[in-house]
Amino acid sequence: MKLFKTLSAAVLVSSLTLSSAQAQQDKELEPALDAAAKINQSAADSQKTINKITDQIDDKLQQFKTINKETEGLVVYNTQLKKQIASQIQEMEDLNSAIDEVSVVERQITPLMLRMIEGLEQFVELDVPFLPEERSNRITDLKFMMDRADVAPSEKFRRVMEAYQVEMDYGRTLEAYAGLHNIKGQERNVDFLRIGRTALIYQTRDASLQGIWNKQTRQWEELPSEYRTQVTKGLRMAKKQMAPDLLMLPVSITD
Repeated sequence: MKLFKTLSAAVLVSSLTLSSAQAQQDKELEPALDAAAKINQSAADSQKTINKITDQIDDKLQQFKTINKETEGLVVYNTQLKKQIASQIQEMEDLNSAIDEVSVVERQITPLMLRMIEGLEQFVELDVPFLPEERSNRITDLKFMMDRADVAPSEKFRRVMEAYQVEMDYGRTLEAYAGLHNIKGQERNVDFLRIGRTALIYQTRDASLQGIWNKQTRQWEELPSEYRTQVTKGLRMAKKQMAPDLLMLPVSITD
């Protein structure tokens, strides 16, 4: 028993000694542990700095790639612009040459248009006398237009050709229009029937009288009453009041 107590005491003393030594050792290691903790914290801070720098480098690299791509696009765009500018310069040179040629053409085409208007006026005077006021006004407008400096030569030529086209269309159309006509010294309201340039006929509103233009004598001649129904029928066809049908009307024969 004494031996056991002795051993227990020895163990207790040894434990106390070891605890004291461990505490002394821990106390001695505290500076090292603090230093290690500081190193670890510094390493963590350094890693954060490195990560931040890495992110900045990635951003700069992305910006560089973007700018580089935009630069490549601008190089292609500038190359295309150079081609377009060269083409425009050539086009300007061609236009300048064309303008010089237009000046020559304009000096030549103006007398031509004047002759065309004069020829059109003579044609209307010798033609069947339908729509006399309208056709005369058209020629007067053309003459007035030729003296205007604010109308381009191209527009003048277009208007002259348009007048010729209108006259051509008269030859293949059927038309009815109202007007005044001198019958036996008295102005009467009549309906005119124009069948192309083949026939020009009038009929009074009460359909009691009708007449036809004689191309040979260039005079109006009265039509017999037997044509009254046919003239009325033709007027209704021209006004689109009935479907096209065969008309039996006299036609002047010219050489």
